[in-house]
Amino acid sequence: MDWKLELVFVPVSDVDRAKDFYVNKVGFNADFDERPSESIRFVQLTPPGSACSICIGEGLTDAPPGTGSNLQLVVSDIQAAHDHLKNNGVDVSDVDVQDWGHFVYFADLDGNRWAVQYIPGR
Repeated sequence: MDWKLELVFVPVSDVDRAKDFYVNKVGFNADFDERPSESIRFVQLTPPGSACSICIGEGLTDAPPGTGSNLQLVVSDIQAAHDHLKNNGVDVSDVDVQDWGHFVYFADLDGNRWAVQYIPGR
C-alpha cells in the first residue's frame, strides 16, 4: 500500500492575497477554488510538476496565519528558481550552498516559510 502526501494546509489571513502571491509570484497552478458552503472556501494550488498541492482557504484550519510547517520544494536549477522568484517580486534569499544541497528561502505574505533546494548529482 502506498501512502502519498498530496495536500498540505497553509494558514493565511487573506485568501485572495495569498492565492495571488502563490500563483502570480511563485508560479503555482490554481487547481481549485470553491466555496462548498458559506463558511468554507477551499483553494488548491500546486507547484509545477509536483504531486503534492497546498490548500489555503476559509474554515479549513484553526492554525493562526503564518504558522504553517516549513515547506520545501526541490528544483533542478536553483539559480533559475532564485531568478524567477526575485524577478516576480518575492523577497528571496541569496543561494546558500551546503554540502547536501543548494538552497534559497522565502516566506509568503503571512510568514509561512519555504525552502527551495537543488540536490547536486540528482
